Amino acid sequence: MSGFPQDLPKHRSDDDQLRVSVLSEALPYIQRFAGRRIVIKYGGAAMSHKNLQGAVFRDIALLSSVGVQPIVIHGGGPEINLWLKKLNISAEFRNGLRVTDSNTMDIVEMVLVGRVNKQIVNGLNILGAQAVGLSGSDGTLVEARPFDNGSHGLVGEVAKVNPEVLEPLLAKGYVPVISSVAATTEGFSHNINADTVAGEIAASLGAEKIILLTDTPGILRDQNNPNSLIHQLPISEARQLISEGIISGGMTPKIECCIRALAQGVSAAHIIDGRIAHALLLEVFTDAGIGTMVLGRG
Repeated sequence: MSGFPQDLPKHRSDDDQLRVSVLSEALPYIQRFAGRRIVIKYGGAAMSHKNLQGAVFRDIALLSSVGVQPIVIHGGGPEINLWLKKLNISAEFRNGLRVTDSNTMDIVEMVLVGRVNKQIVNGLNILGAQAVGLSGSDGTLVEARPFDNGSHGLVGEVAKVNPEVLEPLLAKGYVPVISSVAATTEGFSHNINADTVAGEIAASLGAEKIILLTDTPGILRDQNNPNSLIHQLPISEARQLISEGIISGGMTPKIECCIRALAQGVSAAHIIDGRIAHALLLEVFTDAGIGTMVLGRG
């Protein structure tokens, strides 16, 4: 009899057996995505569920530990709103985008770059994920230009992405955590929708997937009926749902982000429910996945 029987438990628990079975079944997915890049947009709404933050961080750390290269783009809308309220600064939205004057921009930059970014970085580092916090301004990772000729104040859109800023970090196994604040060529900070930043970074890096974590099940045909989830959505149908108003508000930039990323070569785009524990692993390491997958054809 080999080994050290005195160190072995007398009985294996059902939990132990299940854990080993799950790991074994995940092997093909781990092999498939090893070395591939997955851009994860961790949305402000999903982030507001504090009890699930640990599960999200564990998912990202696990992906990194098995050879996937996750890149995290984050928002922070609820946290921004909290600080605006504390400082008696009113919040205004148009077509799902925050109207941003200079006072609001100060709060946006403070919250996203200084507070939320470091909370995510610290949460991942505790789990050994070696996260590095960045904003779009760092190394001119993202160059901004005013959105719609400045109609929304200091709201920007992506003029250019410089992915070479991220390449050395990814090559060394670091997890970039990026806030969606970026500067124009004149050096003025702008607030860019994090979905848009995620899509453009995914395209620039040739990512395998972009996954948007939200606080909804995905795209619903009827907003009042969670059973109306659309599991697969071709681009042509997505555009039709936007024109019909079925996709509206804050979901519109998410779908547009997916469409642009797919058009620029990203293999798959997913909108999933960040309120479900370990949603990322369910999406990446199972056939069925969860949420809505936006398809490049159609």
